[in-house]
Amino acid sequence: MTLTMKAVLFSGGAAEPQISPVQVRRPRAGEVLVRMTAAGVCHSDLHVLNGDWPFDHRIALGHEGAGVVAEAGEGSDLAPGDQVVLSWYAPCGHCAACVEGQSWLCAESGAITNGLPDGTTPLTVTDGKEARPYLGVGTFSEYTLVPRSAVVKIPKEVPAPVAALIGCSIATGIGAVLNTADVRAGQTAVVVGAGGVGQAIVLGLKLAGASRIIAVDLSADRLQIAKELGATDLVLASDSDAVAQVRAAAGGEGVDFAFDAIGVPKVTAGMPDYLKSGGALVLVGMPARDAESVIKPWQLIVRGQRILGCNYGSSRPQVDFVKIARLYLSDQLPLDLMVGECIPQERAVEAVRSLTAPAGKRKIVEFASPGETSLPTSPKS
Repeated sequence: MTLTMKAVLFSGGAAEPQISPVQVRRPRAGEVLVRMTAAGVCHSDLHVLNGDWPFDHRIALGHEGAGVVAEAGEGSDLAPGDQVVLSWYAPCGHCAACVEGQSWLCAESGAITNGLPDGTTPLTVTDGKEARPYLGVGTFSEYTLVPRSAVVKIPKEVPAPVAALIGCSIATGIGAVLNTADVRAGQTAVVVGAGGVGQAIVLGLKLAGASRIIAVDLSADRLQIAKELGATDLVLASDSDAVAQVRAAAGGEGVDFAFDAIGVPKVTAGMPDYLKSGGALVLVGMPARDAESVIKPWQLIVRGQRILGCNYGSSRPQVDFVKIARLYLSDQLPLDLMVGECIPQERAVEAVRSLTAPAGKRKIVEFASPGETSLPTSPKS
């Protein structure tokens, strides 16, 4: 028994992604069928289209999103209509990392194979060829079927566009500050890259009480957004003395934390120059899989500096997503300020391609409500 929906499929190489009819099966025990309401347009999808992260199978694009439960498998604690955020790195719950409470390091997540925990895909395409949901969620689809561990229930009062961003960029950025780096009140930081993740890092630093929040970007437009979110100082990356400006803004000795929010190897190589003695470089932005960056170890050793890797903001989605939603509802995190243009599913690929020329706030793919679409409100055989 299946449900027919529309998904954005990418076959790889030079092929152009297409919106195609796809069938998704009904949920079994331990699974949830989610009707998507909103999906964020994020650089990780651009990495797939550009071939930075190649796959040998067809992908249903999208990995950042929110929706409502359409149907839950037998014995579920969720009910139809519950608003949920999708976690693109659903933990297995039993590997060493999960047992130690580090679910963001799960070694057996279905996200690794773009599918369900058992390695299969819930999607069937009419041409008979396999399609797999990107990172196990495929959020540019009208529906997605995921394991229970990939679904986090949040209050219905959170607007769908905000809820969508919680699932990736917001959790990653805020988690990088609060979980990975453990920034304390009064400390200083530079954020290199003021895109979606960088903007969330700025919000996290403000929440943590950082005394100086210095944003660096090539886009003057995005620097102004960073200022609106709480950055105290702005530095245009094209300036030849960007490092000197950052160090001056931090009192002349450098910052406590330097957040790399873009993942460009040549930029990463220069990040330690922003740091004071004892400072930490936090790598958050994702590069191509085989990218290499040259770091000078002498400086790290004699100045006692550290490099911290940050995957998914070191987040535990079932805890951190809910916490972020509550902070938003209590006016402590103005996440609305990150939301930009809302677009239909038909413009999803165009929006992903536009990320090559970054500007403005986050674009959100919005999906029609059941009353506005030909799809049934619940799966039928």
